[in-house]
Amino acid sequence: MIRPTMTSLVLAVLLLTTACGTTIQPGQRGLFWRPFTEGLSPETLKDGYYWQAPWNSVYRYDIRWQSFTEDIDALSADDLQVLIKAAIILRPIPEELYFLAQDVGVDFYPRIVKPQFMATVRSVVSGYNMVTVPEKSAEIASKVQAVVVEKLKGRHLEINSVALADVDFPQVVLRAIEQKQAKEQEKEQKEFELTIASKDAEIARTRAKGEGDSIRIRAEGEAEGLRIRSIGQAKAQETITQTLTSAYLRYKLYDSPNSKLILLPDQLKAPILINPGEPPNEGRREPTP
Repeated sequence: MIRPTMTSLVLAVLLLTTACGTTIQPGQRGLFWRPFTEGLSPETLKDGYYWQAPWNSVYRYDIRWQSFTEDIDALSADDLQVLIKAAIILRPIPEELYFLAQDVGVDFYPRIVKPQFMATVRSVVSGYNMVTVPEKSAEIASKVQAVVVEKLKGRHLEINSVALADVDFPQVVLRAIEQKQAKEQEKEQKEFELTIASKDAEIARTRAKGEGDSIRIRAEGEAEGLRIRSIGQAKAQETITQTLTSAYLRYKLYDSPNSKLILLPDQLKAPILINPGEPPNEGRREPTP
């Protein structure tokens, strides 16, 4: 009877010891909570095993960097919906766990970090047009981090970084973007065609003007040539008219070997012989008074 009783007692002691102990894992810190004596202990517990009375407890905090990701829907500056997957990396400050436990508690992320984080992302994104959000994601994340750090100052938390993991748009918005891009491409094509048509018309006008100028210049040249020739002919005619005297005409008649005219002085009463080389009977005519 003694041996089973001792065994039961040892097992009871072991169970009681295990149930009344807390193990702090590496990367964690703890705080004793003694409700009937000192309350929350300001001394931070490092990793290890700690025995405690059944009515006491230990609050454990993970002091490693933790990442929290949220799906956030925001409105851009042009009032279009943007779906953002944003992540924030933070941890409690180990030296300030006592104050964190008093001010917020172990559920610090859902109570103070998450609401502030999501509100800040929406606020910053509202300053950008929808199409610029993906390419400006790093800039947006940097602004969000600066705002969150400022808002959580004095909350015993350390912010490592903020990142926009993914940016997406609703299908309605994507279809609207595609239609807008198609319209813009069509407009650009029309403008290009109008530019080409305008250039072709300008080239045609220039060519027609050149041909017209060529015809005009040629016509003016021909008219000038005719005018010069007519002036020359008029001057020649005038010169001939001035030099064509009766004495000159008589001289030309006498001088020509083929001339068949004989000019006689006026009031000459003598017979006229035509062709004096012919026989006398054939060429004789009656004298003309």
